[in-house]
Amino acid sequence: MKKLIVIDGFNLLSRGYFATSYGRPEEELPVNDKGEYINALRVFFAKMNQLERQLGASHISVAWDGKREDTTRNQQHTFYKAQRKDLPKALISQYHTASTVLNNMGIHHTNVTGFEADDIIGAFSKRADENLHVYMYSNDRDLFQLLNLHTDQLFMKKKQEIHYTVDDFKRDYEIEPYQWVDVKALLGDPSDNIPGCPGVGEKAALPLIKQYVTVEELYEKLDELDPLFKRYYKKLAAGEENVKISKELAAIDPEVKEILELDIDELGVSDPELRQEVLEEAGIVKAPFGG
Repeated sequence: MKKLIVIDGFNLLSRGYFATSYGRPEEELPVNDKGEYINALRVFFAKMNQLERQLGASHISVAWDGKREDTTRNQQHTFYKAQRKDLPKALISQYHTASTVLNNMGIHHTNVTGFEADDIIGAFSKRADENLHVYMYSNDRDLFQLLNLHTDQLFMKKKQEIHYTVDDFKRDYEIEPYQWVDVKALLGDPSDNIPGCPGVGEKAALPLIKQYVTVEELYEKLDELDPLFKRYYKKLAAGEENVKISKELAAIDPEVKEILELDIDELGVSDPELRQEVLEEAGIVKAPFGG
């Protein structure tokens, strides 16, 4: 069976950057001989190497977010992620360096105009089957909606790496992965500026979806709402439009033609010696990488 790791590029690169730059001005961050910042790159490529060995991966791809204003979500709803500040210049520069290094290593990476990294990962998960197992590496819990028998997620929680499967999800939440977007539609997501339904929090969102399956079915039966949830009736009624929009924004779109038509064998793992050489040339590592 082929084993494909799909890395949420900016998620990993950003976590590596902020973990190693906290409390330090940019001028104190490590650079290579060319003066290029490398603190996040060290974390990024060390983790990629570790994941390959840990999972016995045969294929790797890195999914990048494109420009926010180019995404379909942002064009339809300009408030989406509008509150986010620009990323530090030292982080952006490492994205460009990472792209060059991945090219030189022969590691597949991509962004697709109109889509986010989540959508690219979703397209890969759609291709997962008995001959291809997909491992999503990201701390983004939105990806829970993509879990299936052939797609797992790895993420960090309390400094521990969690290998999360569809069975784990069903045990923890007692719903199907496709329903996760309905829970998110009610809860919203402040980090993405997704409104959700004001007044409906974690204590109500999951139980509502457990009982009504989807937000569409919930609103169809709103006038006969279970007495257990009567206290939320007015809030749900007032927030219906917000919930509809929130589900549109939270739903991952896997219909990324460039990924669905991609030859998976083009994503093969490159030679470890070549990667070591490329990393040394880029001034990211000095000692034998992964040793």
